[in-house]
Amino acid sequence: MAKKPLLVDPSLYDLDRPVATLEEIRKYNSQRYEMEQLTAVVYDDFDTLKCVGYKDMTENEFWVRGHMPDFPLTPGVVLVEVAAQLASYFTTKHQMFENAVMGFAGLEEVKFRGMVRPGDRVVVQCEALKWRKIIFTARFMCVVNDEIVCEGIIKGSPLPLQHLAAAEQAKAQSTER
Repeated sequence: MAKKPLLVDPSLYDLDRPVATLEEIRKYNSQRYEMEQLTAVVYDDFDTLKCVGYKDMTENEFWVRGHMPDFPLTPGVVLVEVAAQLASYFTTKHQMFENAVMGFAGLEEVKFRGMVRPGDRVVVQCEALKWRKIIFTARFMCVVNDEIVCEGIIKGSPLPLQHLAAAEQAKAQSTER
């Protein structure tokens, strides 16, 4: 049986030459600390609506101690979060939604096909399928050692920055009272 084709041909990017390091990713994604799941972006092509990034899984991940002691196994939700953060980086960087950050809106057709363990580099490929006023849809694949370990369709919804700022201001005012 033939291997399923990847979304982006690996000859188009170099894992040793990021186009966006963590510092650059932070300009577009607001996740920090334990929730920062994207290590680097290595391919970003708005013309084809495709991007590729990766997450280096380490022994220090927040889930390692408890998600299968003696056999740490990356939770599927973490793989999906890496894909979501890559898609969010892409939509925000290319201003596909004006003055917004992306919020998670759903998943379809997700399949987990292999294990991901500490020491693995998860290469995530995303391809935008469509975006409208309130929804962004992308196909994604997570790949480890040339094997697809997770794939599916992810959806995001723009969260207007002015609403987030207003919520933060209201929270600050309520703690002052």
